[in-house]
Amino acid sequence: MPSAALLAAAGFLLASPIAANDSEAEIGLGGIELKPSSALRMLKEDLYVSADLVRVDYVFENPTDEYITATIAFPMPSQPRGLAARDMYYDNTENWSGFDFATHVDGRPLRLQQLDRAMIGDRDVTDAVAERGWPMAWAHFDELNPFARLSETEQEALVAEGWAVRDPLFGNEVVPAWDQVTYFVREQTFEPNSTVAVRHEYVPMVGGSAGSALYPQYRSDDADSILAEYRTKYCLDEDIVAGIDRRVANPGGAEEMQTYMGETWLNYVLSSGANWDGPIREFRLVVDKGSPDALVAFCMDGVKKIGPTQFEVVKQDFEPTRDLEVLIINFFRYD
Repeated sequence: MPSAALLAAAGFLLASPIAANDSEAEIGLGGIELKPSSALRMLKEDLYVSADLVRVDYVFENPTDEYITATIAFPMPSQPRGLAARDMYYDNTENWSGFDFATHVDGRPLRLQQLDRAMIGDRDVTDAVAERGWPMAWAHFDELNPFARLSETEQEALVAEGWAVRDPLFGNEVVPAWDQVTYFVREQTFEPNSTVAVRHEYVPMVGGSAGSALYPQYRSDDADSILAEYRTKYCLDEDIVAGIDRRVANPGGAEEMQTYMGETWLNYVLSSGANWDGPIREFRLVVDKGSPDALVAFCMDGVKKIGPTQFEVVKQDFEPTRDLEVLIINFFRYD
């Protein structure tokens, strides 16, 4: 049975990233900072999320009698720390061409500026990382991990200083504590008493696992178990657990075809949508799980199934308080 954890790109296997809500931003010496907008409103957001495509349509409003020019940032989530195939990511990081990122404003294509930052949590450490000669983008492979060849004493000093961590995703190897975060930014002028329609779409980089810790024989109710983590992160409930058990049960015994499962992880930075003046007036989310037999879990109330693979959430005056994390569980049968 396949069991090794892996991450790959959907177009090649979520991008991280998936990506994020537009937000007003400031760009200074310390990097990029998302800030609340004092005047601009988000009238509408229509978001479609799948492992193959992310598409988001916005309608913004300037309700004032003045022209407003703002730096608008579209933050991509940080690169998944478990990304085993980061060499694939390196091939596309300069222009994200492999992810077909496209933006249209009022129907016209627009080119965005890409800014890459090194982040430890909410702290921008880009300049400090560069000053020390460390790479912003890293992998756990020896040649791409700047800490791999250091002595144990040197590694422990970096852990104590907060620059490195012992990450269980990499067998408790000492790896950098920062993640690379990409922002797409643009200068946008909003005319007085007007609206602007913006569309972003791209092929997401997806995370996932060829196996799963959710098999009945591997599950645990311990507080630090994967099941407990998924209940918090994806609002995984007992209906999903029961659905897993039904699909992987093999009543025919070992001689019959066996059912295995794999996971796909999607992330969308939704919380930056709370940076506008007031709530999102009209919000619609569609999550597409891809296969009718797949299972999907994410934290959102008012979910309605609208098709064999699609689930919809519609809200009025929505103020997001957390990012969207989506778990898709696919099932496969083998001899």
